[in-house]
Amino acid sequence: MEHLLFWIIVGIIAGALAKSVVPGEGPGGLIGDLIVGVVGAFLGGWIFVALAGHSYGGWVGSTLVAFVGAVVLLLLIRALRPRTIA
Repeated sequence: MEHLLFWIIVGIIAGALAKSVVPGEGPGGLIGDLIVGVVGAFLGGWIFVALAGHSYGGWVGSTLVAFVGAVVLLLLIRALRPRTIA
């Protein structure tokens, strides 16, 4: 149960940070930030292992990895989302 709570908190923090760094509209609200952050954590972990050969642990390392993954995920979402003409 502690690990689940840890990843939820890291996911919210990483998702909110990524949303504040990447311009434009992303998935909405706290739940959207959580989903982007948690999925971004997995993506960030994969990126760090692929490029650096390892990932980072602890609060700071996990949040950094999740943040990088969440930024990449938001950029992908915005690049692949159909554009609407107002």
